Amino acid sequence: MLDPFLGTWKLVSSENFDNYLKELGMSFAARNVGGLAKPTVTISAKGEMFTIKTNGQNTEISFKLGEEFDETTADNREVKSIITLENGTLVHVQKWQGKETTIKRKIVDGKMMVVCSMNNVVSTRIYEKI
Repeated sequence: MLDPFLGTWKLVSSENFDNYLKELGMSFAARNVGGLAKPTVTISAKGEMFTIKTNGQNTEISFKLGEEFDETTADNREVKSIITLENGTLVHVQKWQGKETTIKRKIVDGKMMVVCSMNNVVSTRIYEKI
């Protein structure tokens, strides 16, 4: 089901990420740090539980598809998250204080495309498997 996503991925390109972080409400200093990070992401599975670990942001989430869970983001937002699989795309929705952001991960030509959106601000980040 999630087999194409499993493994370790390194960031190779990023577009409009600073504007996305700004839309999230991050400070200039935090955006500078976030923008400089070149994270690696490891996605693993154990039965029905999946884990996404991001080195460089030092975050780790474990979840079951379709079940809401509590998440503390890299910028310390306490959010309610749910991750679903829709037509081969992992859709991660975070909600907090009446706000919402969506992170969509999909595999395109062997690379993981991560599209982060909030309101009308969209950032695309591309990862290659290592």
